[in-house]
Amino acid sequence: MMIEWSSLSAAFLLGLFSSAHCVGMCGGIMGALSMAVPTNARARRWVILLSYNLGRVVSYAFMGVLVGAFSRQITEAGGAIWLRWLAGLLLIAMGLYLANWWRGLTYLEMGGRHLWAYLQPLGKALMPVDNAAKAIALGGIWGWLPCGLVYSALAYAMAQGHSTGGGLVMLAFGLGTLPTVLATGFIAQRLGRLLQRRQIRWSFALLVILFGLWTIWGGGHASHQHHHDAHQQHGTDRGHATMDHSRMDHSNMDHSNMDHTDMNHSSVSSAMDHSGMDHSAMDHGSAADNDFVREHTDDGQRHSVSSESNSP
Repeated sequence: MMIEWSSLSAAFLLGLFSSAHCVGMCGGIMGALSMAVPTNARARRWVILLSYNLGRVVSYAFMGVLVGAFSRQITEAGGAIWLRWLAGLLLIAMGLYLANWWRGLTYLEMGGRHLWAYLQPLGKALMPVDNAAKAIALGGIWGWLPCGLVYSALAYAMAQGHSTGGGLVMLAFGLGTLPTVLATGFIAQRLGRLLQRRQIRWSFALLVILFGLWTIWGGGHASHQHHHDAHQQHGTDRGHATMDHSRMDHSNMDHSNMDHTDMNHSSVSSAMDHSGMDHSAMDHGSAADNDFVREHTDDGQRHSVSSESNSP
């Protein structure tokens, strides 16, 4: 099962370019984790922050495995192109959402809030986070926070058509968000103000939209290639039916050594119907001449015998 590096790179860049959205979603919890650790315990703070993000990225990868396993059934049924179209459209919607041009993805986030209502109390029970184990568990729960960006990435993971590809794509996506989210643990306010600038948000949004268009184009191109390959494979399976015999030269074939002595014609019906045969074009001239010669030759021989018998 081939995993395309281009898909993993694209997923990583998607997480990196759109991580401005992660500042608002995860910046608060990262700041809370940082403040929960004493200022002089810098190493411990890093351990907790890295552990939290490890749990979050692993939860993304687990989601990718789930949706990849589900999409495999759709892909095997010939629906791969529809998965890529869905992924591309959601990515375009995500770009519009980041630029604040259209916030249609909020409807998807509203749908995810039903699951989050059950998971949020589990996260609160882990507070305060004072060790790596709690941080990993909290990150694993927080990864399921309703987020249109994550849902768009999941759609792209579904387009891979199998669980391994889906998991790796979401892993790459999570790693792409890691630099910005880690940084917000220390400089959340400054970085947040920077990423909220309109020029930066629009630049990231346009990149995500272009990526969505590329995903849709790739789906159509892949479908065309699939049909082309299927047509070639069909021709191969048909074997000699697709071979062109019009250029074969039979003029040099030697039939003189063919043995017809053992050919059995007994099964050929003697009652052959010649009524439909056209004899008008047949040349009987040679046959008539031969009969005439034989007839006059026989008369000449009879005349010669008669003359001999009558001679004295």
